[in-house]
Amino acid sequence: MSLLFENEKNALILPDASLDWYPQFFNENEANSLFKELQKTINWQQKDVLIFGKKIAQPRLTELHGDEGLSYTYSNLKWKTNPWNKTTIYIKERIEKQTGVNFNSCLLNLYRNEKDSNGWHADNEKELGKDPIIASVSFGDSRIFSLKHNSQKETKKQLELSHGSLLLMNKGTQIHYKHQIAKTTQPKDVRINLTFRYIN
Repeated sequence: MSLLFENEKNALILPDASLDWYPQFFNENEANSLFKELQKTINWQQKDVLIFGKKIAQPRLTELHGDEGLSYTYSNLKWKTNPWNKTTIYIKERIEKQTGVNFNSCLLNLYRNEKDSNGWHADNEKELGKDPIIASVSFGDSRIFSLKHNSQKETKKQLELSHGSLLLMNKGTQIHYKHQIAKTTQPKDVRINLTFRYIN
């Protein structure tokens, strides 16, 4: 089930999609510094989401940064963007330079421990357009990223998202796949994940 990247560009071609993987996009010193800045400068919130008609607290802390005037809705929860700060805009510009893809918003997630999670989903909300490209940056403790094809049930992959890494989910990924960060029985420390996207 593990993802195997077999070329120097760390590109993985999957049925109907592809991923680009940069395991040390930020070196250890820079990743440590950015992790600390994100912990102390983001207004982390735990919001309630509506699932099967019942309000439950999200099993993680969140925040949305982006260009002025944008809004984003998922799980019946509507966000308005908070202004970029120097840390999130710096990370955004580094990703854009590397990938050639432009982003105007960032959903930030803080996983406090092994009990925090993000269930099976696709980033396919209407504000993101038909076939969005999503960039995912991770800081802190590593977590397993799982990916499964919507119709080809045998196509299931896993990747350990490490400190300072970047995963670019290219076109086709949100249409044909779902992904998750599952709870685990293995003790985990704090992890921060930033997913950059373009809101229309």
